[in-house]
Amino acid sequence: MQWKYWLPLLVIMWTASAASAGPLTVTDMAGRTVHVPAEPKRIICIGPGALRLIVYLDAQDKVAGVESMEKRFSAGRPYWIAQPGLHTLPDIGPGGSAAINKKPDMEAVLRIAPDLIFVTYMDAPLADDVSETLGIPVVVLSYGELAVFDRTVYDSLELAGEILGRRERAAAVIEYIEGVRSDLDRRTAGVSDEAKPGVFVGGIGHRGTHGIESTQRQYIPLDWNHAVNLAHRVEAGIGSHVFIDKEVLLGLDPDVIFIDGGGLALVAEDFRRKPDFYQALKAFKSRRVYTLLPFNFYTTNIATAMVDAYTIGKILYPSRFADVELARQADAIYVFMVGRPVYEQMRVEYGEPGQQAPFIGFDH
Repeated sequence: MQWKYWLPLLVIMWTASAASAGPLTVTDMAGRTVHVPAEPKRIICIGPGALRLIVYLDAQDKVAGVESMEKRFSAGRPYWIAQPGLHTLPDIGPGGSAAINKKPDMEAVLRIAPDLIFVTYMDAPLADDVSETLGIPVVVLSYGELAVFDRTVYDSLELAGEILGRRERAAAVIEYIEGVRSDLDRRTAGVSDEAKPGVFVGGIGHRGTHGIESTQRQYIPLDWNHAVNLAHRVEAGIGSHVFIDKEVLLGLDPDVIFIDGGGLALVAEDFRRKPDFYQALKAFKSRRVYTLLPFNFYTTNIATAMVDAYTIGKILYPSRFADVELARQADAIYVFMVGRPVYEQMRVEYGEPGQQAPFIGFDH
C-alpha cells in the first residue's frame, strides 16, 4: 500500500488513541471529585507515606521532587533506601509531621511544575484551596488511621494505580500483602490460647520517636500471628496508638517484649537510668526481650511490618516458622515491594531483627 493510502489511517488511529487517553475524573480519599490528566508525567508526593505508595506502585520514575525530610532522615524507610534516584531530586518543601494538613511550600511546588500532586492526611477544604491556588490537581490518599496499617491503604493504591496507569501493579501489591497475611494465618491460627504468651511491643514511632511506653493496640505483626497483644488491655481514648504509664506496664508484666527499632535508642537510655524498673518485668528477668525493625517512620512501613511479622512468628512459635530464613524472606518482601533487597542496610542500622536486646548485655 502506498503512503498516501495508509498515512490517513495512521492519523485516524493516533487521534482515536489520544481521545481515549483524555483526562480522568476520580473520587479521592477525601471524597473530592478531581479531574486529573491522563498519564501524568511529573508528580510530587506530600505528607506521610505518599511517596512510599508511589514506590510500591513502581511509579517513582514520574516523581519530580521530594520533601526535604526524606533526605534529612535517610534510614528506616526501605522505599527511600531502595530508590537512590529519588535522593537527587529537588526539594518541594520541608514535609514531616509538623506539615500534616498544612499548606505546602507553594513556591517550591510551583518551581517543580508538576502535573499532579498526591497528598496524604489533608482535609478536603484545604486540598481544594491548594489545588485552586496552584492550578494543579491535588489527589488525597490515605493509610486510614495515622500510623496504623488499615485496609484503606488498598483503596489508595487502587486509586493512584488507576491515575498512573499502574492498575495491574496495584492489584499485585494488594495480592502480595494478602498472601503474606494468609501465610501467617495458616502458620498460627491453630495455636491454642494456653500456648500463647502475653506480648507487649514498645518504642513504636508516632509523630516522632518514643520510649517503651509507646505501643499500639492494632499492630499487624502481632495481629496476623494471632498473638496476645497486651495493649488491648489498656484503657485508652480513640485510636490505636497508646502511651502507657510504667506502672501499667508493670501490671501487665508481659511474658515477651519486642522493642521497635525506631525507639530502641531511647529505651536503651531509659534502661541505663532506671534498671530496677526494667528488671522487675518478667520479660527482662527471663531474657525474652527482642528487637524489631521500625514499624512506623513517616507512617507505616508496610513492607517492614511484614518482615517484623515473620520475626515475631519465629520468636513466639519457632517450630511453625522453622522453614523461614528471615534474611531471605525479608529481601523477598523488599524486592517485591520497593524494588531492591535492602534488608542488609536495615540490619546494619537497627541490628538483627529478633535478636535479644543488646543494651542489657544479652547474648546475641
